[in-house]
Amino acid sequence: MDRVLLDLGVIKIYYYSLFIFLGILVGILVVFLELRKEKVNKDKFFDMFFYTIIFAFIGARVYYVLFNLSYYLSNPLEIFYIWHGGLAIHGGILGGLLYLWYYSRKHKLNLLKLLDILVVGLIIGQAIGRWGNFFNSEAYGYVTSYGYLKSLYIPEFIIRGMYINGDYYMPTFFFESCWNVIGFIILLVIRKFYKNLKTGQLLGFYLMWYSFIRFIIEGMRLDSLMLGSVRVAQLVSVVLFAIGVYFVFIRKSKKIYKKEKIYE
Repeated sequence: MDRVLLDLGVIKIYYYSLFIFLGILVGILVVFLELRKEKVNKDKFFDMFFYTIIFAFIGARVYYVLFNLSYYLSNPLEIFYIWHGGLAIHGGILGGLLYLWYYSRKHKLNLLKLLDILVVGLIIGQAIGRWGNFFNSEAYGYVTSYGYLKSLYIPEFIIRGMYINGDYYMPTFFFESCWNVIGFIILLVIRKFYKNLKTGQLLGFYLMWYSFIRFIIEGMRLDSLMLGSVRVAQLVSVVLFAIGVYFVFIRKSKKIYKKEKIYE
């Protein structure tokens, strides 16, 4: 599969970069529409997003590089070739969260309410961004057959794209993307119609929803980041799922999401 969307000679635009950009763009739009109801200053909003995205990219790349350190020590320039793939979402979440913690303290924002808003944009951004893995022929699962993929009603163009080096592979990116789209819709429905929604519960639902599918998907993938014999993403998913359970079911809060202000 051709990874290059547009070849301008000196500059090449990759499908991977395009879908990452589209994911970010759609995610920002979703968040902006909600923050507008909170009467957040537009300049502050874009300032926040600009640096959050930068720190998220740095976190995603550093996380990936650290778990492939031997390769990148031998090929140091490859660290900067992000269009080849190699952005770990868990590292991106950590990097972005660290900056948001700093930003919320500086501008006296309610971090938990802010995260409730951001995760709705994040999950649809993830759903779109995963398609970059498809065009990069990466993040796929174990070897399977054409007939089995067809029996799952997977679109033909995806099946053809999963034919790599003489074998068909499970399109784990597609399963995760679909799951995230469903999660996005559920988050929107909960936010709009559930009157007793507490601050932090949207964040908790996102952590549970995404961590559940990521744990399963990671068990199918052939390119997992490893910590000894443990798949790192599965370990992190268990921790994040537990945190999600805490926010949804255990944390005692009388603050109602729709009534609480984002400014402290």
